[in-house]
Amino acid sequence: MNGLYYKRLLPVIICLLVLIASDIFALNIVSKYSPRNRERKKRPATEFIVLHTTEGPKAGSLKKVWQRGEAHYVVDERGRVYRIIHRSRIAYHAGRSMWNGKVNLDERSIGIEIVGYHNRDLTSAQYAALKELIKEIQRIYKIPDKRILTHSMVAYGKPNRWHRKSHRGRKRCAMNLTTDSARRKLGIDDWPRSDPDVKAGRLVIADPLLEKALYGSAKEQKYAASSFTGSDANVIMKGRTAWDIARDRYKSSGTVYLLPSGKSVRGHQVTNWKSMPAGTKVKLSEEYQDNVPEKIKVVADVVSGRNIAGDEYGSKTTLYLMQNGKIVTGDKLSEKKLNSLPKGTKVLVGYVVSGTISKRKSAFDVCGVRWDDPSTIYYFPDGSFKHGTEINEKAIPRNTKILLQK
Repeated sequence: MNGLYYKRLLPVIICLLVLIASDIFALNIVSKYSPRNRERKKRPATEFIVLHTTEGPKAGSLKKVWQRGEAHYVVDERGRVYRIIHRSRIAYHAGRSMWNGKVNLDERSIGIEIVGYHNRDLTSAQYAALKELIKEIQRIYKIPDKRILTHSMVAYGKPNRWHRKSHRGRKRCAMNLTTDSARRKLGIDDWPRSDPDVKAGRLVIADPLLEKALYGSAKEQKYAASSFTGSDANVIMKGRTAWDIARDRYKSSGTVYLLPSGKSVRGHQVTNWKSMPAGTKVKLSEEYQDNVPEKIKVVADVVSGRNIAGDEYGSKTTLYLMQNGKIVTGDKLSEKKLNSLPKGTKVLVGYVVSGTISKRKSAFDVCGVRWDDPSTIYYFPDGSFKHGTEINEKAIPRNTKILLQK
């Protein structure tokens, strides 16, 4: 009787051992804290998990993320998980981001980089490890399945020469993890079926194919994904611009355009984008950093604000830094002044004035943990400026204005 009982119990014991072994493998976490870890502030809230793909192999990707503190965790092809920034601190991983009206998701999320590419599937070991890691984070922070998002879902871009409004589509990162099959492999039972910010009119769709890849039917997702995997996916042609391929990196010095003539030119050297010939191949650098300091555009000659800020030139979140030191929002300027900005005017799109440094107000008092964020701009009384990463909090002149990305 006892022998029969143990014989029946044996399969159950084996299953339990397999599950335990699976968990141990999936949660094989190695602490590899970034040198940036200690300087990062505590995150004020944790509402989201944002998934990324490195778009490069492990060696270079892990080194870059580690050096810059660009994620909380990295999951390699074998399922090993690396801690980069402590889960309670801010990691600079989402850049210009928005979800359901909430912006700057670095302050609200945990970022996970998965070694791989947006148009290729994960390994089975990665799925297993990522599933357990997500489950652990959810247990600690009570994050619902619907707030497990991808970088491609939350990233957005400001107006540029191709898109006149702030737009969704700045990143394809981790779009392969938005399919029903991928979500189920990760143990995610509920997920967004549409973009709340596009629906509310806060953003517009800049890439309809990517929108289908994120929220379309299984058939639409498959078709959209195939458009990003062909041999000509990185070739400029009719209906596919430099932005469609390189996104915000189109004018970066690390982006190389290989012209049909055999000549090559880097993004920052291109002066006439309309003349970029069909058949040009685009090569992207793996050294790209998403959370780079915002560049202030300076008017070189008398020009219309629309030429710089697109359709948001008259918005209350478009700042005009005048030569007399005053900061004026677009909605406070007349159409006449907006159409003839004087030479030397500095323009920032998607920013607000958070406050002014005084004897009683420090940088932290004005903007909290974002005081040293790379996107935060300090506008000094003499008209010069620095970014949060360049600031010594104890040496900021009084009457310095702090400009925050909105």
